[in-house]
Amino acid sequence: MTTKRFFAAFLLVSLVLAGIVSHYASGSPDGLEKVAEEEGISAEEKDHALGDSPLGDYGVEGVGNEWASVGLSGVIGVGAVLLVGGGLFWAVRGREPAGEAREKASAGSSGQD
Repeated sequence: MTTKRFFAAFLLVSLVLAGIVSHYASGSPDGLEKVAEEEGISAEEKDHALGDSPLGDYGVEGVGNEWASVGLSGVIGVGAVLLVGGGLFWAVRGREPAGEAREKASAGSSGQD
């Protein structure tokens, strides 16, 4: 499998999971939420400062259909993670040391003389 095909398959699977399969996630509280409720810790919880943001509460603000809103939110999240992660990998990718690059350039130009 080529690298391009791998990344295309990875992107497709990520988008399907975020946009479609995420609708079938359990609505029940996870372990941390359950313990917080049992111990009374959740009584002190406050709304998140970004809860009213366009992507707050696992949906896209302004989209009337809840199913589409949740799916679109997941797809936007996948895109954002890929952009930020890809940008970071691009910024810190390995490069040849300057000396090696000069040697390759001079070796290539000396063969053309």
